Amino acid sequence: MKSAPRHRLVRWLVPAVLLVVWLGIGGAFGPYAGKLGEVSTNDQSAFLPRSAESTRVTEEQKDFQKSTTLPAIVVWTSDSGADDTLPGDTAAAATRALAGLAGEPGVAGTPSPALPSEDDRALQGVVQLDSDLGDALPDTLERVRDAARGVPGTTVGIAGPAASQADLKDAFGGIDGLLLGVALIAVLVILLLVYRSLLLPFLIIISAVLALGLACAVVYVLADHDVVRVDGQVQGILSILVIGAATDYALLLTARFREELGQGNDRAAAALAALRRSFGAITASAATVALGLLALLLSDLTNNRALGPVGAIGIVCAVLSTLTFLPAVLVLTGRAAYWPAKPRPADAETGGHGVWRRVASLVGRSPRKVWAVTLVVLIACAAFAPTLKSDGVPLDETFVNDAPSVSAQATLSEHFPGGSGNPAVVIARADRAGEVVAAARATDGVASAATVSASGRPGGGEPLVVDGRVRVDATLEAAADSDAAKSTVERLRTSVHAVPGAEALVGGYTAQQVDTRDTAEHDRKVIVPVVLVIILLILMALLRAVLLPVLLVATVGLNYLATLGVASLVFTHAFGFSGTDASVPLYGFVFLVALGVDYNIFLMSRVREESLLHGTREGVLRGLITTGGVITSAGVVLAATFAALIVIPLAFLAQIAFIVAFGVLLDTLVVRSLLVPALTLDIGATSWWPHRALMRAGRPDRADQSAATAAK
Repeated sequence: MKSAPRHRLVRWLVPAVLLVVWLGIGGAFGPYAGKLGEVSTNDQSAFLPRSAESTRVTEEQKDFQKSTTLPAIVVWTSDSGADDTLPGDTAAAATRALAGLAGEPGVAGTPSPALPSEDDRALQGVVQLDSDLGDALPDTLERVRDAARGVPGTTVGIAGPAASQADLKDAFGGIDGLLLGVALIAVLVILLLVYRSLLLPFLIIISAVLALGLACAVVYVLADHDVVRVDGQVQGILSILVIGAATDYALLLTARFREELGQGNDRAAAALAALRRSFGAITASAATVALGLLALLLSDLTNNRALGPVGAIGIVCAVLSTLTFLPAVLVLTGRAAYWPAKPRPADAETGGHGVWRRVASLVGRSPRKVWAVTLVVLIACAAFAPTLKSDGVPLDETFVNDAPSVSAQATLSEHFPGGSGNPAVVIARADRAGEVVAAARATDGVASAATVSASGRPGGGEPLVVDGRVRVDATLEAAADSDAAKSTVERLRTSVHAVPGAEALVGGYTAQQVDTRDTAEHDRKVIVPVVLVIILLILMALLRAVLLPVLLVATVGLNYLATLGVASLVFTHAFGFSGTDASVPLYGFVFLVALGVDYNIFLMSRVREESLLHGTREGVLRGLITTGGVITSAGVVLAATFAALIVIPLAFLAQIAFIVAFGVLLDTLVVRSLLVPALTLDIGATSWWPHRALMRAGRPDRADQSAATAAK
């Protein structure tokens, strides 16, 4: 008699303890979601390819500088129009204005003189700033701008690495609050519409926020100890990934809980049954995403490698919250979580299930016609995938809005050689300096080349020699971010590498773009097969079959290619992008394939469960009807959360947002709803090969029931 009260006490005590533990985690670690920016860096040199030639140049280049600096390039034009010639005394006034900055906090050394352009319509001067200014960089640049404005009759702009970094800081400013707020509001609105209940959406949001707080705390500690690197992009993706994944897993669990309550189970039994029945699908889907992200560790691009463990940590935290905190609050709230709606048995519902009964009826009547038409449409979209150019984006497309550094660089390129301010940097042996300079000058596309003197200026005196090596700056004729400049750098490397005994290396901004592009192409060839194999093995373990997992991987791969095809058309003709960042296709692949498999896992794990009892045909139709609403809701939520990335005015994140959001919706509404069920129906029980119990399952008699029970 005493065991029953004790059992009831345990059933209530465990959820209460879990709730208290998670509230403690939220209180202790929640603030870290807003502190992650303290350990992040937006210095792009920190994310170069590890083994690339440009990276080696960056390391050797430090020996030629007394301190690491960020150049700010000041450009003056006439305030009456960029085509007007500047007065003769303007250069002297500009030089004096910059000279007054010497000794100012944050300014390294003496600024360069102001040099006129060949058309006498612009001036440029370089102010070297300390590289470790951090949050003081915008204020320091403003002091430089104020000093430059002291030149009468001119309009001032600031270009160069310092200005670009300041604009990046501005783009990521407020990322913690703005991005998270937009994503959570979008998720909340969708959940309120889906569940038509007041409490459950907030419980799901709290679960996701707790997961994000824990993930940010773990990442903060690791980044603070230089175990992982974090920049604004990784930080933004982490927030979106955790919120989206935690909400998706929560939708699956709460849908099962609602079914169990509708069948008359008490809240504790319903929560336990829901947890048991959804555990495999949730953990398998989380494993595909986490391991897919960890495959990025194989990348030679440091920012790709940074996203891998950071994203995997976020997924693990999302799963922990979903499988512990959420069941606890569901036990404590019970049916009240769904108020004013009332949980009913799945077969009795007529709302969303009515829609999915019609979808199932369509697929069941003509499966071959459904998958054939769907396949043709997807292949037609995929045909445009090769047209997506992923060689990097020019500077004027880096920011979605008009950034000051972009406008200044455009003005600079209009009046000076396109590569002004971003020269190709050649490091070579000092005894071959003359030959290297001659080879560089003779290279098609190079406007000028000279050794750097002790003053830090090209051609300003005797070359500065460090450990028997010199630095040569080669100014390119084309803009440093253009395809023409990249071709010039490739020719320049060929020219200086051919100088006997020079041991020349070519780096600089354009060379970094070339190396990033080449490394990204190599990474795709390595990582894509690894991710596909990981996903295939997880599906085989979950479904205990071979043929069906191969089919599922093929469909999500086709969905990815179709998405790239549509993205190519939209980016070119709607958004006006000339291309994408080199890492966009790989990021899109990892997110779309790994997350796309999630919905197939949710569907096919339920189909497997139903097929063991009712046979393949009935199992597919039942699985489609019962999971259609929740999976579609999950897809819409994930698409909405990734779409929130557009609040950060960077083309890279806008492109990722479109690819993942569109791809998830395409996968949810077309691939998972039509293509996969139709193919499975057309193939029949053979799709479960070599799972014997599923291959022979039909309308079960007692023997079949025993086989099904054993197979489970």
